Parts: sequence; C-alpha cells; structure tokens
Amino acid sequence: MNSKLIEDIKQHTTGRAPGSALAWLAETFPNQIVFSTSFGWEDQVITHLIFSNHLPIKVFTLETGRLFPETYYVWNRTIEMYGQPIYAYYPNHAALEQMVNAKGPNSFYESVDNRKECCGIRKIEPLQRALASNQCWITGIRAEQSANRQFMDNVEWDEGNRLIKYHPIYHWTLDEVKNYIKTNNIPYNTLHDRGFPSIGCAPCTRAVQPGEDFRAGRWWWEDQSKKECGLHSVKEIITEK
Repeated sequence: MNSKLIEDIKQHTTGRAPGSALAWLAETFPNQIVFSTSFGWEDQVITHLIFSNHLPIKVFTLETGRLFPETYYVWNRTIEMYGQPIYAYYPNHAALEQMVNAKGPNSFYESVDNRKECCGIRKIEPLQRALASNQCWITGIRAEQSANRQFMDNVEWDEGNRLIKYHPIYHWTLDEVKNYIKTNNIPYNTLHDRGFPSIGCAPCTRAVQPGEDFRAGRWWWEDQSKKECGLHSVKEIITEK
C-alpha cells in the first residue's frame, strides 16, 4: 500500500467537484483508471460526468446474465445518448456451466454458500479481470447506502485488488443524486421509481418496503446483517485516516 499516494489523492481531490476530481485522476492514472457501473442512480451520475466531459476513463459493467429488463434498457439508452462504449465482462462460461449443471439455475436460494458461489462466478471473477492492470477504480458508493459503508472513506486502498478506490459522490445524499439526474436529464433505471433503491440480479433483488434498510431488498431470504456480494468488502479495504 502506498500511503503517500493516498494522501496525495486526498489533497488533490478534497474540495473539488466530482467532475474535476475525476479529470485529475484520469491525468494521474492514464490508461489505468476504470469505472464500474451497474446502471443505478449513482452510477448514472458518474457515467454522465465521465462521458459528458470526455474523460479518458474506461466504463465497464458486469453482465451476470440475470439482470432486469429495465437494466438492459437503461444500458442501451445510455450508449445511445452519449455515443460512448460501456464494456461488458461476462462470467467464465466453463465455471458457470459447471455450477448450473450440478446445482440448477437457482441454487443461490438454497444456502449462503451457494449464493456466494454464484456471486463469485457471475461477479467477482469478471470484476477481477476488469480491474487487472489498473491502478484506480471509480465506484458509485455513497456513505448513507448502508451502515457498514459509513465506515469507508472516499479514497481507499483495496488490498484484495491491489489498487486505489475512489468514490466521487460518497458524501452526496440521495436527494442530491436524484436532483442531479433530473437537472441533467440523465437516463435512469425505472425500477428506482418502484421501490428498488439497490438493483442487482433480478432473482436476488426485490423492492424495499417503507422503513426498511437500503439493502433489505438484496438477498432478502438470508438472515444476516451484512448484505454484500464481495465487490466492496469492507474487511478487504484499508483506509488511511
């Protein structure tokens, strides 16, 4: 871990608007900076900042094969609007075929281990390929999304993937995100209007009821306090204070 680099990034990005901070990072990590989108509210804001400012940051998504039709629609609409590519990373077909042939297409409902296996094949391994050879990973994480994400920081060292993580709208509220989308006429996933604050694979995501936690709709059949698939595991991240 390069503590000096993390402190340098904090000094150069603190107080800057997200677009300006992203532009500085793109210059600092030429051809080695990427942004992962799942086409949710937050990710659409960052995609707009990157594409509308023509920033040299590669935008990619994890195509798990189990996404909502609404997600595919906003994906296609975003490409049409900005005329920029969004690179798809698919699961390893051999590993996926082996899992489905052995356990069926919905084995993730049967146990936590099965669910983690599915996430590992459909999301974690493709993510590792997408991040390989890069030095900086941009995400749409916000502090108020879940309790454990409040213990993160907008600049972090991801030990598992051996790179810097930067969350440009980490301190934004949901109202700020929604207002930005409305003001800039950014396409967004209409599932958000139907009670889906967090949108992942269709079989693993449901609408959230009033008063429920932000991530209550993810893997709702599991009785656990931390509902993360491993993409942003807090225990793997070292934050410089």
